[in-house]
Amino acid sequence: MAYALIAVGYSLVFGILRLINFSHGSVYAFGAHIALLFVGFQFGVIPAVLLSIVFTGLLGVAIDKTALAPLRKKNSIPIAALITTIGISNIIQNLLMIFFGSEKKAFPAFFDFGMVNLGIAKVNSTQIVMCVVSLILLAALMLLVNKTKIGLAMRATEQNAKAASLMGINVNFVIGFTFFLGGASAAIAGSLISGYYQIVYPGMGFMAGLKAFAAAVLGGIGSLPGSVLGGLVVGVSESLAATFLGSTYRDSMAFIILIIVLIFKPTGFFGKKTITKV
Repeated sequence: MAYALIAVGYSLVFGILRLINFSHGSVYAFGAHIALLFVGFQFGVIPAVLLSIVFTGLLGVAIDKTALAPLRKKNSIPIAALITTIGISNIIQNLLMIFFGSEKKAFPAFFDFGMVNLGIAKVNSTQIVMCVVSLILLAALMLLVNKTKIGLAMRATEQNAKAASLMGINVNFVIGFTFFLGGASAAIAGSLISGYYQIVYPGMGFMAGLKAFAAAVLGGIGSLPGSVLGGLVVGVSESLAATFLGSTYRDSMAFIILIIVLIFKPTGFFGKKTITKV
């Protein structure tokens, strides 16, 4: 579910812009550090997480307005935006090192009520909270996209941005709002995962971001339910690999499964084939 929380942000942006936002892992690390900052100011954990959601969402908007919107205006090739997000990721990570230091820092545990006995297994209460929050976030995003006016505008922008603009939709606002949602989901993921492992550091988003991207592609990038299913498949397979093959194979398992699945189903679990007219 940790990977699912991060993968949702990839799917949101890709669903609107057909852009793989490789800065999302660093945005996730930024959200965790902002939550830690406000916890250090004695705001309390819940207010700190809420403030992190706001600031990380605004970071997502800033990334779009300062770096990606100018590329869209100039009709640059798609690879330019992709490379730009990689550069932004490095910038964010280095800024985190400058302001917070490169060392690992302790993060307070929250929602930790000990182990919960489910009969066949004992599960940490924080794990249950992460699972519940992921499902609530998914349900809220699904309702937002499918049942609201802004969601209708997002779907219209996804299908044809020019036609949506002609129909009176503020496409730039829709894109900025999507980046805000992506940043907010990254902040939730960063706060929950940091609270579970009780540690944060600037580079925490690199491997987590790559695995979450693999999960998003596995589920069918652009599909929110697919992101959750992909995250579960990646996470469970990693745990099984660490148990039966050894921890050495843990990090590679996500990409091994991704390659195998995409050979037989290139669109992922929930992905759909698209027809491009030229």
